[in-house]
Amino acid sequence: MALLTVLNPSVVCFLCLILCSCGFCNGGITGNFVRKKYSPDMPLDSDVFRVPPGYNAPQQVHITQGDIDGRGVIISWITPDEPGSSTVLYWSENSNHKNHAEGIFVRYKFFNYTSGYIHHCTIDKLEYDTKYIYEIGIGNSTRQFWFVTPPRAGPDVPYTFGLIGDLGQTHDSNVTLTHYESNPKKGKTVLYLGDLSYSNDYPLHDNSRWDTWGRFVERNAAYQPWIWTAGNHEIDFAPELEETTPFKPYTHRYYVPYKSSHSTSPLWYSIKRASAYIIVLSSYSAYAKSTPQYKWLRDELPKVDRSETPWLIVLMHCPLYSSNSHHYMEGETMRVVYESWFVKYKVDVVFSGHIHAYERSKRVSNIAYNILNGQCTPVNDQSAPVYITIGDGGNHDGPALGMVEPQPSFSAYRESSFGHGIFDIKNRTHAYFGWHRNQDGYAIEADSFWFHNRYWNPHGKYFVASY
Repeated sequence: MALLTVLNPSVVCFLCLILCSCGFCNGGITGNFVRKKYSPDMPLDSDVFRVPPGYNAPQQVHITQGDIDGRGVIISWITPDEPGSSTVLYWSENSNHKNHAEGIFVRYKFFNYTSGYIHHCTIDKLEYDTKYIYEIGIGNSTRQFWFVTPPRAGPDVPYTFGLIGDLGQTHDSNVTLTHYESNPKKGKTVLYLGDLSYSNDYPLHDNSRWDTWGRFVERNAAYQPWIWTAGNHEIDFAPELEETTPFKPYTHRYYVPYKSSHSTSPLWYSIKRASAYIIVLSSYSAYAKSTPQYKWLRDELPKVDRSETPWLIVLMHCPLYSSNSHHYMEGETMRVVYESWFVKYKVDVVFSGHIHAYERSKRVSNIAYNILNGQCTPVNDQSAPVYITIGDGGNHDGPALGMVEPQPSFSAYRESSFGHGIFDIKNRTHAYFGWHRNQDGYAIEADSFWFHNRYWNPHGKYFVASY
C-alpha cells in the first residue's frame, strides 16, 4: 500500500475501487429473501378504491402538519362533482364547542384530465396532545374523522414515526399499508419518502390514478399526518403531452406548511414534531450553490435547537448511499453538495426511497475526498448520519433485485423485499428503528438498530439486531 503514496491521485482512486471489488471492503448482511419480480395492480373495483356514498361526498381525505410547531393541521379532500363546501367543523374530544375553519379549493388540468375540486383547510392554534374530531361535506354526504395533535416539543418527549416510500397501488402496496396499521408499535405520523400514485407510468400520465391512490390511503392518511416528500414520479413533466409544469398534480393535491419554515417552495420545508426536527428536501429540484433550496438549507440547519428537538431527521427521495445497481449513484451530486453539512450539524438519520429495496448504512462519510487527495473510500464517522433506504412500499415495478457485489463496507444490511419502517424515539439519547418485511408477522423485525443521538449521546455504542 505504500506504493499508493507516489501514484497519481486518480490512479489511487481507481485502485481503491479495485480493492473494494476484490473483497477488501467487506460490508454487512445481505438478506437472502427475494420477492417476486413484479407486483400486479389491484383491480379498479377493489374495496380500497371505493367511492364514498352520497352525492359529491368528500373523498381522498388526508392530513399533514399545518405549521412548523405542530399546533396546526392541513386537512385536504376532493369533491368530484361540484365545489360544495370548503368548511371544516372540528372540536376536541372532551368539548361540546364546535369550531369552524374556512378553506379554499383549487383545480388543475393535465392533458385530457380535469381534476375534481381539491380542498385545503388549515386549522391552527390547536392544543397539544389532544384528540380532535372533524367533519367535512354537506348534508347526507357529511363525513367524520379524527386526529391527535403531537405533544409539545421537548427533549425527552417520546414519539413514534412510520416510514413508507414508493407505495403505488398494487396488492403488495395494500399489504404494506395493512402491516403498518397493524404494527403493535403504533406509528403516530407517517414520514412518506416520495413516489405516491405512479400515475405517470400509466398511458398519458393517467391522472385518475391519483384519485384511486388518494382513496386507497385515506383509511390511514385521514387520521394521522403524512409528511410528504416529492419523488421522481411526482415530476409529471410531459412535453409530448404539452405538459411542461413539473410537479403540477402533486403540488395541487398535497399542500404542506412550507411557508412556516420560510421556504420558497413546497418541495422543501421543515417541521418540529415532539422531540424531532424534520427537514424535507427535494432530490429533483435545483440544489447546487446559490439555488433557493441550497440557500434555504444553509440557513435552516443552524436554526435547529437540539436542546428542544434533539433528533434531527432528513427526508429525501433519492438516497445518497446505496449499493443497489438500480439508480446506482444517482444521489452522488447531492451527496457532494450536502454531506458535509449533515456531518457538521450531526444529523441523526437520513431516510430515502427511490430504490425499491431496503438498506441501512453504517455511520460513514466521504467528505475528506477531493479530486486531488485520492481519499475516495467512505470512512467511519460518528458525526455522520445513518442512511436508510425504504423505497419498498410495493409499487408495480417490483423490488430492485440487483445488488452490487461484494457488499461495500458502508452497507450494514440490505434486502430486496417490500415493507415499512418504524422510528421510535424514546428520549433525548435513544431511539429504536425496526424494518418490517411484508412476508413476516406484524411484530417481526427483519432488521433493527438502536440509535444513539448524535448531539446528546454522540459516542454511545450501538446495538444491532438482525434476523
